[in-house]
Amino acid sequence: MKLPTLTPMTRLTPMTRLTPMSRRAKVLGSLAAAFTLLAGGAAVAEGRDWWSPRDHEVRVMLPEGNSNPAIANGVAMGGEVAIYQSSGLGPTALNPGAPAGSPESYTDPALTEGKEGVTITEAQALVVLRNIVNNLQAAGVKPEDVITMKCYLVAPPGEETADYAGWNRAYRQYFANIDLASHEVIPVPMGTSAPEEPLVPNDARPARATIEIPSLAVPGWLVEVEVTAAYPNRR
Repeated sequence: MKLPTLTPMTRLTPMTRLTPMSRRAKVLGSLAAAFTLLAGGAAVAEGRDWWSPRDHEVRVMLPEGNSNPAIANGVAMGGEVAIYQSSGLGPTALNPGAPAGSPESYTDPALTEGKEGVTITEAQALVVLRNIVNNLQAAGVKPEDVITMKCYLVAPPGEETADYAGWNRAYRQYFANIDLASHEVIPVPMGTSAPEEPLVPNDARPARATIEIPSLAVPGWLVEVEVTAAYPNRR
């Protein structure tokens, strides 16, 4: 490992010559200052000009001091990490009581039964994320293996902007719902109903982007999601 270069403020002069023991302490102190601990015990150099993940390593960079962030700041992957990339998946039409092709038709009443205040975007997102889970399992990975996510939202009919709040509530039903410090499952709300245990307990915090777009390929879709998952290192 290449050691950090001493800054002008710490560079030694002939009048400040170190003994072998004090020199060792100086080096260790410089190393300690050059690293920042992340959740899970991973250490990353602050300068990051010489740090890189090991070949089979995945490191998730999380916001400092937050044990329950929704998303990661980023993800670093070694060159030999095997990954799975899904296509963009949308909701399945599972509501026969709604007009065909309408946003309401792409929901599953069974997922929101007994809940109040569930928005149409939220209801669609619940179906989309369940489809993502099934897609991952078919590929041999799990929801906790997801490292990146992109979500595309369309504004519901009659609304000026996309329903980000509804999307985020649905997201927490499947991702980022286990506290990273206490490891306890965190109750999450569906609509305006009281928080309950999430549909899929999962501690994954993918690096995520959410984008509003004018339309999606299927009329009636308000949500489409794609993910990247890293296969666990089984060596």
